[in-house]
Amino acid sequence: MTINSTAMILLAMYIAVAEKQGVDKSELAGTIQNDILKEYIARGTYIFPPKESMRLITDVFEYCSKNMPKWNTINVSGYHIREAGSTAVQEVAFTLADGIAYVESAIKKGLELDKFAPRLAFFFGSHNDLFEEIAKFRAARRLWAKIMKDRFNAKSPKSLMLRFHTQTAGCSLTAQQPENNIVRVAIQALAAIIGGTQSLHTNSMDEAYALPTEKAVKIALRTQQIIAYESGVTNTIDPMAGSYFIESLTNRIEDEAMKYIRKIDAMGGILNAIEKGFVQREIADSAYRYQKAVDNSEKIVIGINKFRDSEKAKIDTLKVNPEVEEKQKTRLKSLKKERDNLKVKKAIDEIRRVSASKENLMPVILDAVKAYVTLGEICTCLKDVFGEYKSVERL
Repeated sequence: MTINSTAMILLAMYIAVAEKQGVDKSELAGTIQNDILKEYIARGTYIFPPKESMRLITDVFEYCSKNMPKWNTINVSGYHIREAGSTAVQEVAFTLADGIAYVESAIKKGLELDKFAPRLAFFFGSHNDLFEEIAKFRAARRLWAKIMKDRFNAKSPKSLMLRFHTQTAGCSLTAQQPENNIVRVAIQALAAIIGGTQSLHTNSMDEAYALPTEKAVKIALRTQQIIAYESGVTNTIDPMAGSYFIESLTNRIEDEAMKYIRKIDAMGGILNAIEKGFVQREIADSAYRYQKAVDNSEKIVIGINKFRDSEKAKIDTLKVNPEVEEKQKTRLKSLKKERDNLKVKKAIDEIRRVSASKENLMPVILDAVKAYVTLGEICTCLKDVFGEYKSVERL
């Protein structure tokens, strides 16, 4: 589930539905993104202040390590950092710096490293520079293993693994000549697979316009399937290992990413670096340099600054029926009438009490969703105790 500031609540809802269907939570397998730091850095869908948000995340770590051994408790995301305009090196550096902060927070809470670390997962973007992207994934895997071993003294080999999902680069897709996006996605997907990704999302050719149509989604899916079943690239692990170019590029990305991590360490960690605006400025500067290179035709983008068409593309786009929204509003209204609102009040009061303590919030959130307390009601309660984060622009 690509959910962050409300990840604990969505996980609780998932558990509640499972138990209603007779499935024990210990058998549940899946992933919540649950990565709030990249929201402050790049994406903006935060609610609570950083300290309180980190508390929610480590509460999930603790609860799942005891009750849900098959669940991936976080998906530390570089994808949104890259979509915001970072370089490949910055994507690796800032993502792993976020990962370090989560590990430190969990250890501070008293969790045992080799119990929670094997359930950590990562998420990266894959862009058009085939060799750089392959090297980026290799560098990230190698660097995380070193961090876990040298910095945190991990003993289990599973704690050293950087298990990651990849999504092809949405920001690389163009509204001009949208069929070109099929080729871009194929190259990006190939880089991710050769780089060692465990799972993959291929974007659809029409996503520069709207949510994808069924036809576009099927082409994106077939792209994955052709690579998986016809290309042969899945038949060997790390097929580019030993190439002088790839190895030197991997070394360079690892070294440059480590320089960033050391700089962030010197600032007191990623939370301080975010608060100072350092990470955001670095990404903004990178995005500016990239756009300037495109505008000056130093960076070629087919259909944008070279091989342009005079006619505008004609393409079908998805249109969502507005009745969907009205139907959901009606269902929510009925739910609030039919539920036991005395139970709801008690559940909200309990959330408020535990929020102000050091107890793990997950059990009371789970009780609340079983009483049909809504997502919005839980968030409002948490905001009353935690406050709401407002970003500050820093030049």
